[in-house]
Amino acid sequence: MNSTTGKLAGKVAVITGGSTGIGLATAKRFVAEGATVFITGRRQKELDAAVKDIGRNVTAVPGDVSKPADLDRLYDTVRKQKGSLDVVFANAGTGELAPLGAITEEHFDKTFGVNVRGTLFTVQKALPLLKDGGSIIMTGSVAGSKGFEKFGVYNASKAAIRSFARTWTSDLKARKIRVNVVSPGPIQTPILDPIPKDVMAQLIATVPMGRIGDPDEVAKAAVFLASDDSSYVTGIELFVDGGAVAV
Repeated sequence: MNSTTGKLAGKVAVITGGSTGIGLATAKRFVAEGATVFITGRRQKELDAAVKDIGRNVTAVPGDVSKPADLDRLYDTVRKQKGSLDVVFANAGTGELAPLGAITEEHFDKTFGVNVRGTLFTVQKALPLLKDGGSIIMTGSVAGSKGFEKFGVYNASKAAIRSFARTWTSDLKARKIRVNVVSPGPIQTPILDPIPKDVMAQLIATVPMGRIGDPDEVAKAAVFLASDDSSYVTGIELFVDGGAVAV
């Protein structure tokens, strides 16, 4: 693919949490489909490695989505370099185990600060730059529909993402901006590294396809939601989960 023939030819996209995992895989797919991509992440070393991996048509802007000033800097960079935006992929997220009875204020604030507040302001601050007819994609999770043990705060934060998509589909309908959620099941990304093997085994046991997913499998779904292939698709939650929720 190139910048004139891909599904995202000439498009400008922002991807938060773009230095590893699903974000990085999606950035690579977007560029391959002709987009110019701006990625964010909190760690400069990983951002630098991601830029090298993506190879072209990418700008990295260090930042934490839970900090409004960092988002302002991101969108100021987009405005100065491109002037407008076609796709926002609010992908940055975090999650940690914490059973009811052991949940701290810090755990709650960190999880909701990144997953909910961060997603909200990633989208809201993009609106002045986002073209009418653009696409907003948010990373949810099967956890938003399930009751995974010891993940209560994370589960709730992802349920909030699903709710945002419903409301914002209505809020933005006059601008013909589509809002969708891509919700992965267990995917081989760094966020799973701290999870004990027995817990991972239980998660994989809930997947009818019997395996963990690859970040690129989610990236391909994100390309669909970002492109005109999904021109009549809005307000949905697209599960990329090996059948875990539906079966």
